[in-house]
Amino acid sequence: MPVDYQSLNDQLAALLAGEKDALANSANFVGLLYAGIPNVNWLGIYVLRGKELVLGPFQGLPACVRIPVGQGVCGTAAEKRETLRVDDVHEFAGHIVCDPESRSEVVVPLLIHGELIGVLDIDSPQPSRFSEVDQSGVELLCDTFLQSLLLGPGEFI
Repeated sequence: MPVDYQSLNDQLAALLAGEKDALANSANFVGLLYAGIPNVNWLGIYVLRGKELVLGPFQGLPACVRIPVGQGVCGTAAEKRETLRVDDVHEFAGHIVCDPESRSEVVVPLLIHGELIGVLDIDSPQPSRFSEVDQSGVELLCDTFLQSLLLGPGEFI
C-alpha cells in the first residue's frame, strides 16, 4: 500500500506545532517517519559537525557514528546538497555498510537558508524500495521538519 505522504505530513505538522527544541523535534520526526513508512529497516538523522556527519536521532539497529562528507550515500548527498535515491546500495561506489540487510536507500540533505545542517537517511532491506513519489513525499516531510527549527530570518537552532 502506498504511503499517504500528505496525511503523514499533516500528522508531523501537528506533532511539531509550537515546539522549538531541535532534539525533541528531531526525535519525533524520526519516530513518526519510521512508524509511517513501511519496509524500512533504518531511519535517522546525521548532523553536520565540521566536515563530518555525526549520528543523531534514529530508529533501527546501531549505526555508523561518523561519516565524512563526500563518502557513502549520506556523505555524497551532503556534498552535492541533493537528494540521492539508490535502488541497490551494493552498486553504489563507496557505499558504507552499517546494516548488511540494507539494499536500497534515500538520503535527503537538510538545508536551512541554503546551509547544510545534516541529512535524513532512510534504508530498506527491499531493493528499489523508494520511488520518485517516495522521494517527493520524504522531501515534503523534511521541509515541514526544517520549518520547526526556524527561529527567525537567518536564524535556526
